[in-house]
Amino acid sequence: MPRMLELVRASAVPATLMQSAAKGALSIPPQEMIEILVYLATQNKVFAEQAGLTLAGWDEASLLAAASNPATPKEVLEYLIDARNLRPALLLALLENPAVSMDWLLRLANSISRDDVDTFLKSKRVSGSQEVMRSLAANRNFTGIQSAGIEERLAVLIAPAQVQSPQVQSPQTQTPGVQAAELQSTKDQTANDPEKEASAVKSSERAGIERESEADSPDPEVTQYLTEHASEIAAEAGKPFNPLGGTLEEVASSEPPAEKKAKPVPDVEAPEPEFKRPALKKSVLTAEEKRGSALQKIARLDITGRIQLAMKGTKEERALLVRDGTKIVALAVLESPKISDAEVEKFAGQKNVLEVVLRAIPMKRRFMKQYGVVRNLVSNPRTPIDVSLGLVKHLMVNDLKLLSNNKDVSDTIRKLATKMFRQKLDTSKKSTD
Repeated sequence: MPRMLELVRASAVPATLMQSAAKGALSIPPQEMIEILVYLATQNKVFAEQAGLTLAGWDEASLLAAASNPATPKEVLEYLIDARNLRPALLLALLENPAVSMDWLLRLANSISRDDVDTFLKSKRVSGSQEVMRSLAANRNFTGIQSAGIEERLAVLIAPAQVQSPQVQSPQTQTPGVQAAELQSTKDQTANDPEKEASAVKSSERAGIERESEADSPDPEVTQYLTEHASEIAAEAGKPFNPLGGTLEEVASSEPPAEKKAKPVPDVEAPEPEFKRPALKKSVLTAEEKRGSALQKIARLDITGRIQLAMKGTKEERALLVRDGTKIVALAVLESPKISDAEVEKFAGQKNVLEVVLRAIPMKRRFMKQYGVVRNLVSNPRTPIDVSLGLVKHLMVNDLKLLSNNKDVSDTIRKLATKMFRQKLDTSKKSTD
C-alpha cells in the first residue's frame, strides 16, 4: 500500500482529505505527517499557507526528532533550517545533523540574529569549520562582544593552517585576531621612537574615523525606504519622538538643571528676554551625543534619523521606536533586516503601539509563519477586528478556549472563538473515535 505522502504528491486524494492533511489531522505517524506538511507548505499553492501555520504550531518534540535524525528527508531539513521557519529549540540539533549541508550552515550563519549566536558556537561542527566561522564573522547583527568572541575563535582555527603553510597576507585579507597581534608588535617597535609613535597614532585615528563613517553610511534598505516614503516623511517632518503609552521623563530628568537667575532689582527696567530658537533635531549624532540611554539618543533625532535607527539600531532601540507616534517611523522597525521573530511576537501583543503596526505585521509572510505572532495578534484588544477575524481560524484548540473567555477582546471575537472551539473539539473527538 503506498504511503500517504505518495498519494498526496500524486494528487490521488480528495480535497477534503488534503485540507485535513494541511491541518495535521491525519491518523498517521508524526514523522510522515511532518513530511506531508512540508510538501504542502512548499509545493502546493492551495494549502501552503494552512500547512505553514500548522507546522509553526507543531509539537516541538516531533520536530526535534526529525531535526536530529540523519535519515530525515532533505526537503524537511531544509525547511526547518530556513531562517523564515527556524525554531531556536531545533537549531543545535540541525547544526549537528550531518545530513544538513554545509551550504545551508553558511547561509544561516550570515543571517542569524544575536540571540542565536551562542547556540551556533556550542556546535562542534560549526566551531571546527573555518568557512562557517568566517560567515559568522561577516554577520553584522551581533554585538561588539559577540563579534570579538567569534574573531578570536576564527584566529585560533586559522593559526594552525598558517604554521603548516605560511604565506604573506595583505592587510585587507588578514583576520582581526592577526591584525591585533601585528598592532601590538608595531606598538612595541615604536615605543622608543616618538616620530614613529605619532605617525602610528595618526594612522589609528584615521582608521577609526573611516570605520565610524562606514557605520553611519546609509544601507541600501534604508535608502530605498526613505525614497519610497519621501512624501510621508516630508509631511511628518518636525514631529518629535512621542512614544505611545509613555513619556520622555527620562530625557527631561537627564538634562542639567537650569541656573537660577537673580530677581531683577526694583525700579530698574529689565531687558527684554532674548529670543531663543528651538533646538533642531538631527539626522546624524556625534560620538559624544551617542553616549547615554537609548531614549536620550532617540529624542535628539529628527524623523529621518529615527527611521535610520529603526532599521539599523539595536533591539532596545527598536523596542522604543516601534512605539513612536509617527507611523512612518514605527513601520520602519518592521522593515529592519535585524529584527527577530521573538521581537515581532512581543510587538504583536503590545497595547502601546499604533494600530497600523498591528495591521502591518500580518502582511509579512515571514512573521505569520510564527504561531506565537498569530496568537498574540488575536489576543491583543488593540488589533483591528477585521485582522483578528481572519486569524482566529488558525488558532489551536487550547488557545481558542482561552480566547473565548478573554474579556479584553470584543464580543465578536469571543463568540467566533467559542464557535470554532466547539467545532474543532467535535472534529478531534470524531477522529479519535
